[in-house]
Amino acid sequence: MSFGSHVRSSREARLKLDRSYSVRQVAARIGVEPSYLSKVERDEQPPPSEQKIRRLAEELDEDVDVLLAMAGKVSEDLRHTIIKRPKLFAEMIRELQDMPDHAVLRLVREVRDGDW
Repeated sequence: MSFGSHVRSSREARLKLDRSYSVRQVAARIGVEPSYLSKVERDEQPPPSEQKIRRLAEELDEDVDVLLAMAGKVSEDLRHTIIKRPKLFAEMIRELQDMPDHAVLRLVREVRDGDW
């Protein structure tokens, strides 16, 4: 599923329960023109900036990192972290790409909870 179609699907699901999720109203709340948001949802425009995606994620109760990834972007905080040690993070990410999810989650927990 593309970024635009995912956003549209999420927004329309909320619209069924709450009329304040029209294209016009969501666009106003995230600070873009309704025509632009409509074109993004139809994949006629590229995804917006990171800041607008963050607002959209909050508005639609979506995970910001997932939306950024769907848009082909990486959050600024992660970019800065990677830039500090590019070789190390590149190697780590390449090693993780073929690992099953449960193994990656175990590694994340160990790093987060570990006693260094």
